[in-house]
Amino acid sequence: MTTLGARPWYKPVLAAGEAARLATIGLLVLGSGACSIALPVASLVEEPDTTSSVASKPPSPLSPELGTEDWRRAKAALAVALDPQGSGAQVSWDNPDTKVKGTFTPMGQPFVKNDQICRPFLAHVGGQAAATSLQGTACRPSGGEWAITEVTPAKRP
Repeated sequence: MTTLGARPWYKPVLAAGEAARLATIGLLVLGSGACSIALPVASLVEEPDTTSSVASKPPSPLSPELGTEDWRRAKAALAVALDPQGSGAQVSWDNPDTKVKGTFTPMGQPFVKNDQICRPFLAHVGGQAAATSLQGTACRPSGGEWAITEVTPAKRP
């Protein structure tokens, strides 16, 4: 005990083990702060190969025979055909690599449904398999992309 002025002042003395423990806690607190560095750590458990009992979704809602590139081309043609500012004329698309081709024809005026612009269409898809005629509706949110909301085989006249 030391005397500081008229009042006694106690100076605690830490044991070596207690000081080391406090130092370790201090380092852990500093190390887990907001300015930390993330290091990749390999998993200690092997992850099994991905297997799925759920069939993968085909890239196109029009036909499971359309591949990703076919659908990309078809979707671009669909956007042009259904554009409310467009001429309303039929728009064709094709993929020379797969020999798949098709057309989209708007079948009426655009209308609003659930805050989206929608438009009915008639589609023809042909290629290696038999040609298919479909009718459906596609909708587009403001500033978004057209998405087919319903599609069924076209009714024969």
